[in-house]
Amino acid sequence: MKSETIHHHEAQDFDVRQMEIGDLAPVFYLGERLFTAGKWPALYRTWDEFEVVSFFTSDTDTCFVATRNERVIGFALGNIIEKEKSAWNYGYCVWLGVDPDAGRCGIGTALFQAMRDRFIELGARMMLVDTDANNETAIRFFKKSGFNHENKHVYLSMDLTHTAEYIEYHKKKGNG
Repeated sequence: MKSETIHHHEAQDFDVRQMEIGDLAPVFYLGERLFTAGKWPALYRTWDEFEVVSFFTSDTDTCFVATRNERVIGFALGNIIEKEKSAWNYGYCVWLGVDPDAGRCGIGTALFQAMRDRFIELGARMMLVDTDANNETAIRFFKKSGFNHENKHVYLSMDLTHTAEYIEYHKKKGNG
């Protein structure tokens, strides 16, 4: 059974709908192209097949794809965060990605709007996003979409492959 189209964009010829099981592989491969360690080495979440499957199985209501001619050209994965002893629920847009070959024709905006509207339906009172501090394109997009109250977070990373401990461990393991 096919999901109902949430938004059809006539001029740009793409649809936005809730993610289906057949979308898992295309979403994974598109995300793998977009969220590479080489481009975003300090990204504190990792993009892998478990990430996609986890969102799809636990938060199906807040997973969307954009398609053109039956091909996935974008996705948005999120969830609702319920704080214990709080009347506030938060919608968290965790992953938003658009195929760079699909053109700048409102795909990201349509995915964002579908997710925002679903969060509202599910009772969220606030929506959260985060991105790498150097991802100026994403920051501009989210600000244009209405986000404000930018908070600075510091995430530090260390390439363990250059530490003496790592080198020594793998030297022993290789000789073992």
